[in-house]
Amino acid sequence: MKLAIPTKGNVIDDHFGHCEAYTIVTVDANQQVAKTELLPSPQGCGCKSNIAAILQQKGVSVMLAGNMGNGALNVLNNHGIRVYRGCSGNVMQVVNNYLVNGLEDSGVGCEHHADGHVCSH
Repeated sequence: MKLAIPTKGNVIDDHFGHCEAYTIVTVDANQQVAKTELLPSPQGCGCKSNIAAILQQKGVSVMLAGNMGNGALNVLNNHGIRVYRGCSGNVMQVVNNYLVNGLEDSGVGCEHHADGHVCSH
């Protein structure tokens, strides 16, 4: 299984579409982290970029994210990637929590305003 996490430094970036990179975590059959890699984020808004296709090609099936709009959520879902929103904090701590306890999608998305990039939480 492979997970993708929108990342800024070593924490989850609160806005999927404008993160610095994606941490891709490969999980083995024993639910242990086998490998991590950093994928630079493509330019442009996440839902308008080809990031969903790139992640799908890399075998990603789960995204642990902060917030994202419905456009991005739909694009990721259409590429076979299940999204869990509402994640925050250190990337590897969230990954380990997901592997041990599971997570639920917060169901909270971004409310886009006139400039298209402001979230209200």
